Amino acid sequence: MAGKFFDEWQIGETLAHDIRRTVTETDNLLFTVMTHNPQPLHLDVEAAKASEFGRILVNGTFTFSLMVGLSVGDTTLGTLVANLGYDKLVMPKPVFIGDTLRAETEIIGLKESRSRPNAGIVTFLHRCINQRAEIVCQCERSALIKKKDV
Repeated sequence: MAGKFFDEWQIGETLAHDIRRTVTETDNLLFTVMTHNPQPLHLDVEAAKASEFGRILVNGTFTFSLMVGLSVGDTTLGTLVANLGYDKLVMPKPVFIGDTLRAETEIIGLKESRSRPNAGIVTFLHRCINQRAEIVCQCERSALIKKKDV
């Protein structure tokens, strides 16, 4: 399913995204290094072992980015004008190498654009869930989405 137009969404609609991803050591290492994040919990096995987690903790911004990425094909692919913001980002549970993550999205807001008659603002509630059915990341994303017949 490709992204939907503004006028195709309904508040309360929920999507379970089909693509899942098992997080690898390479994912975490490359993302952490590419973003210049020197946090030892993500890079140093010995420091991570000494932490309360006892092992490498996956970079939270990787988890956030993966969650949004897993949703794009079903939500905004081909219909997005611009992402307007991300709000209420939380990471209630840690993610570890080897965890398999999936995402789901609920539509929590629809608003006509005052400046663009050919688009509207959709507010998505994205959730990232691990193989133990625990929410590991959640946020609200507001996006300016094209209308279908304008």
